Order: sequence, then structure tokens, then C-alpha cells
Amino acid sequence: MKLKTIVTFLYLCISLIAFLSFNCEPEVWISFSLSFIVITAIAYYHLNIENNFSPFLTSFIIFNYLFFFIAPVFQISSIDDLKPTFENDLVYSASSVIITNCLVILFNLIFFLSYLYFRQIKQSKKEFIKPEANFTYNTPLAVLVLLFFSLIILYFNYDYIITNIIESVYTLSKESTSSLLLRKKFLFFIPLGGVVLTLNYLKAKGNININTMVVFISLVIFLALLFFFKNTFTEKRNTLGPIYIALIYLFFPKWLNSNAKFFLFLFLSMVIAFPLLSTLTHIDASLDQIVENPKLIYESFIRFGSISGAFESLHYDAFSNIMATIEYVRAYGLTWGYQFLGVCFFFIPRSIWSTKPISSGELIGDYLVQTTPRTFTNLSNAIVSEGYINLGFLGVIFMAILLAYFVVKFMRWYRSGDYLKEFIAFYFAIHLIFILRGDLTNGFSYFVGPLLSVYFLPKVLIKVLK
Repeated sequence: MKLKTIVTFLYLCISLIAFLSFNCEPEVWISFSLSFIVITAIAYYHLNIENNFSPFLTSFIIFNYLFFFIAPVFQISSIDDLKPTFENDLVYSASSVIITNCLVILFNLIFFLSYLYFRQIKQSKKEFIKPEANFTYNTPLAVLVLLFFSLIILYFNYDYIITNIIESVYTLSKESTSSLLLRKKFLFFIPLGGVVLTLNYLKAKGNININTMVVFISLVIFLALLFFFKNTFTEKRNTLGPIYIALIYLFFPKWLNSNAKFFLFLFLSMVIAFPLLSTLTHIDASLDQIVENPKLIYESFIRFGSISGAFESLHYDAFSNIMATIEYVRAYGLTWGYQFLGVCFFFIPRSIWSTKPISSGELIGDYLVQTTPRTFTNLSNAIVSEGYINLGFLGVIFMAILLAYFVVKFMRWYRSGDYLKEFIAFYFAIHLIFILRGDLTNGFSYFVGPLLSVYFLPKVLIKVLK
């Protein structure tokens, strides 16, 4: 049986179960049916018509299927008189659900049409060329410099990392945004750039000599440092997922090098693996407490990571937060691009820019705190919401076109033949799920650090040392 057939069968079976168990008004059922038809049509094109490997479109489809179809269907089916609200404490409203589905359908249609348009635009001759990896004589020196930087980072941050490992990542004192971005999203990603550089160098250099031995030892050290910096006790899933899935692709590219393979992998990962992983990443206990009482892992699994209840948790609140955004706009009006400023200039500290807008997720969280029993504001805000809160329906269209442009841009990076561009493009394809779920300020800023440390820093080092 072909892999495409297996993927299609699994996709349709789960969809059928969701529809059969869906308990709602007829008009709500119709709105989800139309949304499902749109995303299924995109999936059909991706699996059966699209010739080139496009992990970006896979991530887009999986996100929409899980967050805008499966999750809200289960959430709405569980709503009754005793529990008339979503997990974000927003009261269920059939009209708001229908409007939200209209926004999702509009976004998906515009994105897909823009994706097809940007893909067919004639590329320059240079963009079609896939050059051989250009490893110069100074590449081993660049590897050693990267390794030196990584060891210095380890020396000055060892106590910080140990504290993250010993204590729960959710109980640590709040760290400033600028410090977190610099430390966790740039410095701690430098070993990942070293892994990409060393592994590709070893693949290109088949012979064994002093340089390859030094590079191999460096690869082992880079991997050890990366596992020390980035693990389930120091990071959340939105960071670990792109890193380790990208590493799987880096070491075993044949496992994920087709649309059907990657679709199946990502589908199973989102449905099974990530809920299981939340057992560790969302446990409110220290390492010592876990060792003394392993039952805490099971209790955390039941509370946060059980597969059956995953879709009814705040991990899948994207759809209901769009509904909350619609209510916010009704109450306060559009922001007319003000929220976009916070995304574009995220790197400016609030101490310098006192009127800097808070992230859209926090803004909607504040609104829900004021209007519902909710007591915390740390919520996601999907990219559909980002467009709507800024410019309404025009904002949704604008964000869909902008996203399609950058997806195709990174697709060309992936096909450029540059091993660093290829890796960071694949990393972006996984991180795209986080960007789609939002909020956009965090999704964008959390990608800039890896982009600088994994792609630009090795490039600059090689060029400078040359």
C-alpha cells in the first residue's frame, strides 16, 4: 500500500470520527464542513499534485486541521449547560463560531492562491542552480571558533542552566524579554549552528585526516552542548519541536524527504508525541521532587498531556482566541496597525519605548481577564487574529499574502543548495506552526535568534576568517 494512501486513510478516518461525534447547531456544522473542505483540498494538492517537497505547506495543513478543525470540534462537542465555555473561559456563541470559520476560510483561500502565484513567478537562473557545498580550507577554523564561543557561553551560563534543570521551567522567576531572547534564542542556539556546519563538512569530506578528526570531535561536543542547553527541563515544546525534528531531518533526511512522509510524521507527532511530551514540559515539580515521587509524572500526564483530553486544553485554544479577538474588536475597535509595530520592532526594550504595544496574545488575555473569570493573560493569538485585530478583513488578507510570500521565499532557500539555508528553511517549516498559532510577536522574535546564530553567524565567521 502506498504511503499516500495510508496518510489519506488516516486523515479521513479521524475526520469522520470528529464529524460523527460533533454535537452542534446545523449552521455551525456547515461552517466547519466548508472549512474542512478548503483545508482538505489544499492537502489533496499537496499530497497528489505538488511535485516538490514542501514541508512548509505540510505544517500549514497540519496546523489548520488540528487547531481549526479537530480541536474546536471536540471543544464545542464538550460544551453543555454545566460547562458553557471554551477553555479560555469565553462563552460559546454559534454566531461567533461561524464568523471565526469565515475568517479562517478567507485566510486559507488567500494564502493558498498566493502560494500558487508566488511559486509560479519566474525565478532567476541563479536560483535554479544547486551548487556543491563550498567548504574552504578555513572551515575547520570556523568550527573551532564556534566551539570556543559555545564553551564560553556554557562557562558563564552553567549555573543558570542547572537552575532551569533542577527547578520547573514554569516556577522560575520571570526573566526580562531582552535577556531571554539574547540568552535562550540566540546564544544557546549557537551549538546547533555548529552541528549543521560540522555534519555537512564531514559528509562532503570523505577522507580521514586531521581536519575531519577535529571536526568530528567538535560535532560530538556541539551535540552534547545542544542537549544540555535545550532539553525538556529547560525549554517548552514550541522550542524543542523545531530543534529535534530539524535534527532528525539533518541526520536522516530520507526519513522526511517527501510530502507524504513528512505529513505522516508531523500528523502523528502533533496528535500523539507532543501530548506525551507535555508530561515533562508542563510538570510543576522540581527534578528532586520527581525522583522522590515518580507518580508526579503520571499526575502531570493526566492533567496536561493525556491524548484524549489534549484537544480540549489550552494548548489548542487558537480557534477560541480568534473568537475572543472578534469580541475585542467589537468592544474597542481595530488597532489600525499598532499591534504590527510591536512585531516589527520587538527588539526595542520597553524601557526605551514606553508606549510599545504588548503582544496581541497578552492584549486579548487582558480582555478576557476583564470579561471572564480568567486570571492569567498568557494566551496564544493565531496569525488570523493578528490580521483581524489590526485591519479587519483586509488585515486577514494581508497576513495571508505576506505569509505565502515568506513561505515561498524560504522554499527557495531550501532548494538553493546552500546547506545552511536548507537547514534554517526546514527549521522555519517546523517553527511555522508556532508562528501560525501565535502570537506573532513571540513567533517572529523567537525565530530571529536561531536565524542569526545558525545561519548568519557561521556565514560571517567563514567569510571573516577567509
